[in-house]
Amino acid sequence: MQNPYKSQQKIRGFRVLDVSGAFAAAFALIVGLDPQFLQVVGLSLRVTLTAVLLAALIGVPLGAWLALARFPGRSAVIVLVNGLMGLPPVVAGLIVFLALSRSGPLGGLGWLFTPTAMVIAQTLLVLPIVLALTRSTLEELWGEYRDHLTSLGMTGLRAIPTLIFDGRFALATGLLAGFGRASAEVGAVLIVGGNIAGYTRTMTTSIALETSKGDLPLALGLGIVLIALTLAINAAAYGASRVGARFAG
Repeated sequence: MQNPYKSQQKIRGFRVLDVSGAFAAAFALIVGLDPQFLQVVGLSLRVTLTAVLLAALIGVPLGAWLALARFPGRSAVIVLVNGLMGLPPVVAGLIVFLALSRSGPLGGLGWLFTPTAMVIAQTLLVLPIVLALTRSTLEELWGEYRDHLTSLGMTGLRAIPTLIFDGRFALATGLLAGFGRASAEVGAVLIVGGNIAGYTRTMTTSIALETSKGDLPLALGLGIVLIALTLAINAAAYGASRVGARFAG
């Protein structure tokens, strides 16, 4: 009769060897610059960087205006913006899907299941982060330098460029946080992109798919790149905050 303990040891040994081989194959994909691998990484970076750029172009001016403006219901708007920072990705994807579907208001554009739809979904996720952090940063700076700027005739909208320049390092940290949020997102891009091979398949959706298929080398390789990006983003954010503190102090 076969010893179950020995059988379990063999299975565990096989799994260790299998995982080790998968890691070796993953590093080979990275070092060998596999075309399929590079296509997925390149698409992910293009979509995420475009989304962050759009969020910055929209969120920084709006956040600056919200920091200085005073109007009825401002507190409610701030609470709403801060709450949207935690918007579930699948909900963002669903909103964009409904807007771009054939029966939706933007269905005639034909953007559903394209990289454009993925950019819109990620922009929707990043925008509240950029807007909220811009508002918080510039409102704090305005409270600190208000008297000085007012004495120079910089009031209202005229003070915004100076405040943005002074808070540039904190704003850069906010943009990096938005990039991290978008690059690690899977639900929204899966809903609006469809995870189409060679067209809308990103790193996160590829990792989910390849793991379910048992293709560990590609999933691990993409996971390693994603972790490296996350570490780089955090290092850049920390560096920006340190440089900002040095300039401020």
